[in-house]
Amino acid sequence: MRLRAAPTSGRPRQGCVLPSPAMLGLRLLLLGSCLCGWLRGSEAAGSRRPNVVLILTDDQDDLLGGMTPLKKTKALIADMGMSFSSAYVPSPLCCPSRASILTGKYPHNHHVVNNTLEGNCSSQLWQKIQEPYTFPAILRSMCGYQTFFAGKYLNEYGALDAGGVEHVPPGWSYWYALEKNSKYYNYTLSVNGKARKHGENYSLDYLTDVLANVSLDFLDYKSNSEPFFMMISTPAPHSPWTAAPQYQKSFQNVSAPRNSNFNIHGKNKHWLIRQAKTPMTNSSIQFLDEAFRKRWQTLLSVDDLVEKLVRRLDFHGELNDTFIFYTSDNGYHTGQFSLPIDKRQLYEFDIKVPLLVRGPGIKANQTNQMLVSNIDLGPTILDIAGYDLNKTQMDGRSLLPLLRGTSNLTWRSDVLVEYQGEGYNGTDPTCPALGPGVSQCFPDCVCEDAYNNTYACVRTMSKARNLQYCEFDDQEVFVEVYNLTADPHQIDNIAKSIDPELLGKMNYRLMMLQSCSGPTCRTPGIFDPGYRFDPRLMFSNHGGSIRTRRFLKPSL
Repeated sequence: MRLRAAPTSGRPRQGCVLPSPAMLGLRLLLLGSCLCGWLRGSEAAGSRRPNVVLILTDDQDDLLGGMTPLKKTKALIADMGMSFSSAYVPSPLCCPSRASILTGKYPHNHHVVNNTLEGNCSSQLWQKIQEPYTFPAILRSMCGYQTFFAGKYLNEYGALDAGGVEHVPPGWSYWYALEKNSKYYNYTLSVNGKARKHGENYSLDYLTDVLANVSLDFLDYKSNSEPFFMMISTPAPHSPWTAAPQYQKSFQNVSAPRNSNFNIHGKNKHWLIRQAKTPMTNSSIQFLDEAFRKRWQTLLSVDDLVEKLVRRLDFHGELNDTFIFYTSDNGYHTGQFSLPIDKRQLYEFDIKVPLLVRGPGIKANQTNQMLVSNIDLGPTILDIAGYDLNKTQMDGRSLLPLLRGTSNLTWRSDVLVEYQGEGYNGTDPTCPALGPGVSQCFPDCVCEDAYNNTYACVRTMSKARNLQYCEFDDQEVFVEVYNLTADPHQIDNIAKSIDPELLGKMNYRLMMLQSCSGPTCRTPGIFDPGYRFDPRLMFSNHGGSIRTRRFLKPSL
């Protein structure tokens, strides 16, 4: 279905000439959308809901210094609002995580398991079952928001087998989406369902800057009678790590952090981690250090984008009425446990992300330690818009009480992380010794993924405990458990030494979360006062062994 301009009201501001065909297209689109806006009706003067901006980066870590280059972003968002120190993703991979942001659901409920069409990434099934109920669709249809998207959507967006770039998801007033995965030059954008190709001229085509410019023009020419939601999804710092020309010599003396889990053997871990060669070769270390520097270089353009956006909101008198969220779709690693570069793993460096928020009612310069997940973003934004969250099927919960400092608030103590491993049916040519079933392999035969790198974890944080419990779906049903208070870098797997009763409770809690939906995803964790544990449910009828819930691929 091709999306036409949504009805809005009001007149665009005058006196500004758009410098490019893309900007002219945006002006015409928004002018056209203004013609019929009053048919919907407008809210009473002074009662308009706040605006919301969501800035989403691609593969930006939190633990390894991912926010360090973004000094302006820290000053303009974090220092003016709240930083969450315990923000997690429900899956450390782009498409499943982005689907969780849009739907407010864990992967086992939205059924996006990897970055392929077969894994439900922007597939026809996704478009039919999930897209009509994303939070932007609700914002547009039920709350009267203007909705604007610019950047990377889902990794397989634009695939011919799923409607091509002509497909515009429901709920977007203006759509400026990247075809497929992150690039900086030589890409195609869907501009409201029409393909627009870009080349390699920095001033016209550098994607982060293009996203900044079209976002600013939206702010200049949008309707003033409706609140707006903007989602700006940058390619940075995803590979191929192409920095803007003015930043290509930045951070020349910076290397990847040499923390205590850098370039060490992952003993007592899943076989995929144990197969990494330790110590890494000099060439591998040089490669990951260069990647680390280039990632930071690309983020400098994101920092510029944030500054421009905040200034333009302030110029139009919108800043004090606008919530701004800044986060990433997953973390990243560079040399931890001798894995060169990637995400996909269960460890903190891959599942923990930055989350910064400023907006009306949020006090400046706060840090919140509560356990949050990106499944909370959709419910939070709908709550800001005044939508009744009981009408949704979302697994997350609104962060608005945390943002506004509600006292005596009962909060969660655990979240679910789940990942479906990927591997080739045949032997990877870069690593024939490992046989079939692996993927993401480097020339020195270190592979970052495999079919049985399929796992689910309970990440628990309470006054009493700071734990992670994970099970793999393999022949061993391999278990990893970490006490992050004593072992923040997750070096020692304590699965064989932890109290068996606690191990059983965490196993049961994992089964509960893997089968949860909506309100049942928000039940008390094992260290909460309201938690109830029935050990009889832990045992099968065959020898009293602990049951584990198997991981099932969705029927697509």
